[in-house]
Amino acid sequence: MLDISPAEWTAILLSLRVAVIATLVATPFGIALAWLLARKDFWGKSVLDAVVHLPLVLPPVVTGYLLLLTFGRRGLVGAFLADHLGIVFAFRWTGAALACGVMSFPLLVRPMRLSIEAIDRRLEQAAETLGAAPFKVFFTVTLPLALPGVLAGMVLGFAKAIGEFGATITFVSNIPGETQTISSAIYSLIQTPDGDAAAGRLVMISVGLAIGALIAAEWFARRATQRLHGN
Repeated sequence: MLDISPAEWTAILLSLRVAVIATLVATPFGIALAWLLARKDFWGKSVLDAVVHLPLVLPPVVTGYLLLLTFGRRGLVGAFLADHLGIVFAFRWTGAALACGVMSFPLLVRPMRLSIEAIDRRLEQAAETLGAAPFKVFFTVTLPLALPGVLAGMVLGFAKAIGEFGATITFVSNIPGETQTISSAIYSLIQTPDGDAAAGRLVMISVGLAIGALIAAEWFARRATQRLHGN
């Protein structure tokens, strides 16, 4: 059961690369959006919040199809990127990272927003009265206090990206060595007569990664609570 083949290693390493890239790229946008939703009131805030969480309730295949229509070679954005910048997402591992980033974004933003909302605004106001600019207040007061929630969101986003399947296979297909992640490799293996053992190994690895990520996210959330209560 533990004799992992080169093809399985390729799928595992590709999944890790895709999940890491998706999480790192999505994190700055997630922090900015979490701060906007936590600190500002504006027209359309509920609509924006609904759009952010839309990947959680839409069928993943629908999200993947929308990505294909938008970022495919003939898509609204994809055609411009391909023709003018030479950037292609469809049927590439970068497209898998994009799909994973979109699907994991709600889970990444939510803990960040809750962490920022829990910060005592009097601390930020005190920094402002001492002459700190809003930009400096964010990076020296808000972000450090929200860091456990930021890390928890990153871990949850990473865990979701590792297990993403529907949107990824719709947008970038299931190409071994290029777009075949752990999930799509399991899907292929369970359809082959002798694939049960390999599928079982990948399932065990997926479960281990997911449990580790959830434990880490819970630890970061607990740390955030203790920090906000001065413990």
